This record gives sequence, structure tokens and C-alpha cells, in this order.
Amino acid sequence: MMKAQSLRNAILQLAVQGKLIPQNSGDEPASVLLQKIKAERELLIKDKRIKAEKPLSEITDDEKPFAIPKDWEWVRLGDLLYKLTDGTHATPKYLDSGVPFLSVKDMSTGKISFNDTKFISHDEHAALFKRCNPEFGDILLTKVGTTGIPVIVDTKKEFSLFVSVALLKFNKDLLFNEFLVFLIKSPLVKQQCVENTKGVGNKNLVLRDIANSVIPLPPLAEQQRIVAKIEQLMPLIDKYDLYQQELFALDKEFPQDLKKSILQFAVQGKLVAQDKADEPASVLLQKINLEKKQLLKDKKIKAEKPLPEITEDEKPFAIPESWEWVRLGELGDIVGGGTPKTQNDNYWNNGNIPWLTPADMSRIHGKLVERGSRMITNEGLLKSSARLLPKNSIIYSSRAPIGYIGIASNELCTNQGFKSLVPINNEIVEYLYYSLIQKTPDIQSRASGTTFKEISGSEFALTVLPLPPLAEQQRIVAKVESLMALCEILKDESKLMKYEIPTKLGRIITFTHETTEGYEPEHLIAARAEVIRPETQQKQQERIALMRKKK
Repeated sequence: MMKAQSLRNAILQLAVQGKLIPQNSGDEPASVLLQKIKAERELLIKDKRIKAEKPLSEITDDEKPFAIPKDWEWVRLGDLLYKLTDGTHATPKYLDSGVPFLSVKDMSTGKISFNDTKFISHDEHAALFKRCNPEFGDILLTKVGTTGIPVIVDTKKEFSLFVSVALLKFNKDLLFNEFLVFLIKSPLVKQQCVENTKGVGNKNLVLRDIANSVIPLPPLAEQQRIVAKIEQLMPLIDKYDLYQQELFALDKEFPQDLKKSILQFAVQGKLVAQDKADEPASVLLQKINLEKKQLLKDKKIKAEKPLPEITEDEKPFAIPESWEWVRLGELGDIVGGGTPKTQNDNYWNNGNIPWLTPADMSRIHGKLVERGSRMITNEGLLKSSARLLPKNSIIYSSRAPIGYIGIASNELCTNQGFKSLVPINNEIVEYLYYSLIQKTPDIQSRASGTTFKEISGSEFALTVLPLPPLAEQQRIVAKVESLMALCEILKDESKLMKYEIPTKLGRIITFTHETTEGYEPEHLIAARAEVIRPETQQKQQERIALMRKKK
């Protein structure tokens, strides 16, 4: 897809080549226009109103980059002007008020702005104005730092210029200033500005090089028609630019929205097909309850207040018959953390127990967590509220922010910014990891606090989750991880370009329970199109609408 700026450049290039609009044989040719401009300048020199300048060199055939219509002429920009100068080379005395004193920064947007300008005295302005006198309809051109930006003087307010800006004066009855601005903005002249901008630091485009710029000159009437056509097209390109930016934003958000949809399908039982041979989740729950009773008997966990029954209002959607609704607290022990006293070196020096903070989690990418930036000693663990979490515990930040999540790949502990889950059954850990990611917005909404929001351990335990059969959990995790990898490819344009497109491209993101053949299994998402999350549907519709507008 062509970028908006490339499209603008293409239109300007067609304009300066005489290919944007048809020529009119009734137009007075540019050669006659040049004679009038030359005659007027000679008269101004004779009347001593301007100084005679050294003649510019003839344009060679090598300097003419393309053919132009027969009634056009190749000219040097300086031959069209009766005055080319720049602002004062000396820094004036600035005042809090007075006459505006403009530099490049006051016209970098392509328009003159007096919003943040400096001021000089009326006497100093009068002295400067004798040499450099910008007036309504003249053209200013940036020549130091950011070079080559043309601006029409659209005000009758008097102002002075700094050396960073050139002043181009010409007969407005013989040349159309708006055409000259489009001409200077064209790739032809911009390239000459780039090539002639020289120096280090604040680079400079000298006046002689501006004068020597080679440009094509159409008849005056055609200049006006060209400007009318460009002004007709530019608003359309501006709208195209807006659509393109919106489409870029949608493309950027799409992989993340797709991840959310994948997790939503997963916890609704719509990501993979159910298998009647799977042992139902009710049996899995019975086993977990038996294990929990044994742990209580062995005094490995403490007895907690029974959790309330799950009400119908707490069930946000229907789940398959073989699934069960559970509270997080039924599946394991909710554990907080703590920080040993930092002043006591015995708690920290030569520590060998990984100790995590939410800040550590912000730097961890992936689901497995091994350690943070600091270690504590066994004495530090015993003398603080930190708890040693076994391998396969689910680490979950409960504040600042809520929702950093990982699976412990080894024993570790955390500070008080976590409410972690030590699962009774380690086989359900990976499914719970993805299920809690999907549930995080709900968990965040239930947090409380004034300085910062935090989810308490008791509230975290009340979290309602759908629990599939164990075998289906494993299939869900495998499918989620293959699709998440595809989402990462969609985020990275360089990877996407190398990605081998499946033979059935139209069904990469197809939601169906039907079995399919002829393409790789990771390109299936076994769910129905009608259950796509509303916000994702809206994004897709906006994206399609924008693409159609561009055609």
C-alpha cells in the first residue's frame, strides 16, 4: 500500500512534468512569460530599485531530468526572482514585545506562526527591513537546519527574519506563488535542496544554490490550473492519510485483540473439540478435594473458611457438560509474600533463595519464572512473612500492577506485592496460568484501595473459573501456545514476510468445530465465528471498511 506522503510526492512530480492536467494550446507560452519577467527585472535595475546580479549559467541538457511540454521552459529559480536574500546574520537584541522576529522554528509546519516568536525593537526592525523586507504574497524558504520548507507570507503584519530563512520576491502578476510553493515541495526541487545542503551541525542551503535550482516553468494560466487540481486532490490524500493511520493502529492492535479472543474461546470450551472419553472435571475435582483433605490431615496446609457456593450470576457464560465451575481457592493454597529487613545484611548477603518483586516480573517474558534481581538467605526467609513457594506455583502480582503472572520453575519467594497459588494438583498449572490471564480484567475490577488498588488473598480465592477435564486442559494449552506463537508472527512484519502461508489461507483464523485437512493443525481455532468477542468483531469490521475505502 502506497504511503500518503509517497502519493503526495507522486502527484507533485506529475504536476512538474506537465502530466497532471492537459495543456491548453491557447495559453501564452512560458517563453513569453520569461521575456516579461526579464524585461521587468531590467527595468527595476535601470531604476536602481534592485541591484544587478551575476548572470546564472545556462541549463545544460544533463541538468534536465525529464521532458516537458513544448510550451514550458526550463529555468533557474533565480531567473524568476527580482530579489533573493536572507535574514540578518547578526543576533539582534530580543525584547518582551515589539516586532516579531522569525526563524525556522516559526515556519517548520509550512505555515507562519507567531505563537512562540521572539521580538525586536521597531528601530532595529526598520534597519533590517531595508535589506530584507518580507511582504504579503512573498515566499519564505528555510535554509539552515531544516532546509527546503517553502511558506507563503499570508499576513500583512510586519516582521523581520533571521539568517536561517531566505526571502523570495517576484512579480505576483507573472508568477503564481502557490504554484512555486508546490514546485519547491516537489521531489525534483527537494532533491536539489538535499544535495545542496552542506556543512556540519546546523547545515546550510546557501542563496547561490537556491538561485541555481533547475525548475520547469509552465504558462501562467496552466500554473493556476495545476494548483487548482492539486488543491482538489490534497484533501483526498489527507483523508487517505487519516485512514492509513487508523488502519495502522488497527493492525497494531489486532494481534493483541486476537490473543484475548483465543483465551476467551479457550475458557468457554470453544477452542478445541470435546472428547466424550475424557474423564469429566467433576472427577478431577473429587481427586483434588481428597488430596486437599490429606494435606490438611498431614498439617501441610491450614484449614480455611469454606468458600461460598458459586451462584448463577457469577457464571458469565455456558460451559460444556464435562466442565465444572470452581473457585480458585478450591484448587490450591493462596500465599502472600514479604520483605526481610533491608538493614540486616544477614538476610541478604550471600543469599541463595530467589526473591521476586513486581518490578522483576515486568522484565520477565514468557510463562516460566526462575528468579528476580535479588536473593535472600534462609534466615531472611524465616524472619519475614515471605513464604517459600514450591516449583509449579503460580506467581501473581496483586498490586502495582495487578496481573503480572508466571509459573515458578524452581523454589522461590516473593515480596508482599503478590498473591500466589500453590496448586494441589500440578497437572492443572498451565491451564490455570492461561485461565488467570483471561480472568485478570475481572480480578482488577474487584481490587480495592485508595493509594493503589490491590486484590486481597481472600478476594483472589473467590475468583470463579471454568475447569475442563484434565485431558482437555492439555489440548487447550497446546492449542493456545501454538496460536499465541502465530500472533507474535503477526506483530512482527519481518517474521510475517518470511512466514510460509498455508494452502488454505482463508481458514487460518476460522472458527469451526469441523475437522479439516490440507493445512497445519496450528492454523485451526475450533470455535464458531458467531462467538467472536464483540470488540474483536468491531475491530475486524473497521479494518475491512477502511481497506474498502482505499480501493
